[in-house]
Amino acid sequence: MNAGPSPSGHPPCTPASITGNGRVVLDSLPLPVMVVRADNAIGYVNSAAEPFFGMSRAHLVQMRLTDILPGDSPLFMLMEQVRAQDHTVVEHEVMLESPRLRHEGVTVQGAPVMEEPGSVVLTFHDFSAVRVLDRQLTFRSAARSVAGMAAILAHEVKNPLSGIRGAAQLLETSVGESDRELAVLIQDEVNRIRDLVDRMDMFSDRPIERRPVNIHRVLEHVRRLAQQGFAADIRFEEIYDPSLPPVWGNRDQLVQVLLNLVKNAAEALDTHPEGGEPAQITLTTSYRPGIWVSTGGGQRVQLPLLVSVRDNGPGIPENIRPHLFEPFLTTKATGSGLGLVLAGKIVGDHGGVIEVESRPGRTEVLLHLPVVTEERGAP
Repeated sequence: MNAGPSPSGHPPCTPASITGNGRVVLDSLPLPVMVVRADNAIGYVNSAAEPFFGMSRAHLVQMRLTDILPGDSPLFMLMEQVRAQDHTVVEHEVMLESPRLRHEGVTVQGAPVMEEPGSVVLTFHDFSAVRVLDRQLTFRSAARSVAGMAAILAHEVKNPLSGIRGAAQLLETSVGESDRELAVLIQDEVNRIRDLVDRMDMFSDRPIERRPVNIHRVLEHVRRLAQQGFAADIRFEEIYDPSLPPVWGNRDQLVQVLLNLVKNAAEALDTHPEGGEPAQITLTTSYRPGIWVSTGGGQRVQLPLLVSVRDNGPGIPENIRPHLFEPFLTTKATGSGLGLVLAGKIVGDHGGVIEVESRPGRTEVLLHLPVVTEERGAP
């Protein structure tokens, strides 16, 4: 298919060095491949490059690379090295960022195209999915440690609390007026400790009851709760894919996770600089096949449903980001440091994956969740 002339005047066709069989091989690769000509016009991309750059092949081959990435991108320096030295150059941990796309920690390999002087073939190795799964294992390990502590607390603390509370109630009826206030104080503190232990009990390893859940109804319920309370002055934007299948999950637990994430976003927006953009939380759903996880039974489960909670606040401090899912870590004066740990555990119990991306002006929490399939009783 001829997509018309490219910006450089070259026809947007596959370079002559890539034959019919070569095209088949390149399109079979899971790695994005791109050929950039001497004038930085895009001469060829394979199928995997389309989702990586978020554009169709027909669109990409009508553009220059400068239409996608800023001129100071490290990718241009890598290509200049390839052209000057006429051999392969590899660079790790490359940041590709522009209004069109954002990829962190990409390994880029550039090689000269011998038949076309000045042309460079680029391959992109994105290890973000691997890092997400590694972090997920860390989240689950943290949740398991909290679960063990919860079991100890429930056994060692809850039973004595009942005795202390009963004794305080008896004292309240037998002491004078001046000491009655102390007996009430003891009961109040016992109730507070019991509530804390009950919160810890949420980390137990009890199996969850799952059924088909409409994620958009969950998000709408969470948004209404937020706007009637802690997020009354914050603007919400909803970008939903109405064709999504149901989530295979527990509605109440999903409400708990998403309400906690929206509350975190609202609290972050309290520190949003004045005079900037209006405080906003964006809720998004989409279908993105490609993420699979292995279960303990040796099976692989697909997580195609993506739920995103994004805010335009100041971002998470860089020194905090690697430790977000560690228990009892918090930057809030009254926080417990258990909210994200609990979110990670619940998403993990659903067989899903949670990840956080943050930079100044944008923090996004992504939930990758399983959907209802025929094996799970879908109609």
